[in-house]
Amino acid sequence: MNHTNYILASKSPRRKHLLELANIQFEIITEDTVEDFPDDLEISKAPVFIAKNKANAVFMKNIDRTIIAADTVVVLENKIIGKPKDRKDAIEILSSLSGKAHEVITGVVVMNQQKTIEFSDKTSVSFHPLTQEQIVYYVDTFKPYDKAGAYAIQEWIGAVGIQSIQGCFYNVMGLPISKLIQILNS
Repeated sequence: MNHTNYILASKSPRRKHLLELANIQFEIITEDTVEDFPDDLEISKAPVFIAKNKANAVFMKNIDRTIIAADTVVVLENKIIGKPKDRKDAIEILSSLSGKAHEVITGVVVMNQQKTIEFSDKTSVSFHPLTQEQIVYYVDTFKPYDKAGAYAIQEWIGAVGIQSIQGCFYNVMGLPISKLIQILNS
């Protein structure tokens, strides 16, 4: 796969930052897609399903390029926690994560004319018990409305609220960059 011929099919500033950190040459091209999945699909497969829809939408107009698409979900007690709808929802989501462990699953699709590679990465994240004051401060200061699970591990809440992680830190940011680099290099 040609390293100068990549398209990131994502508007996420975190994914953009991680590809730049890895010194990958790319441009961002996105198409609006529905981020739904079939009700009978296993939760662990949902992020790959959504990422594949994103990749396909961009690939149709850029068939001579390699597309990188990703989607991240937060799973608590076998239920996907999406992006918060508003301030109240963000506070409720973080309150539900407080003092508990959850999983962050990112699905990634790399697609070009020769092949399509799909994979996912899972990281377990445990939060310390958070006070209502901490949760409100984070939501009002950082406005995590575009983030699955209503938080970003690289922000204040990660430094203060996260007790432990098992797995890839960057996966929680939205892209398991080390695993992606291994695939791009193979």
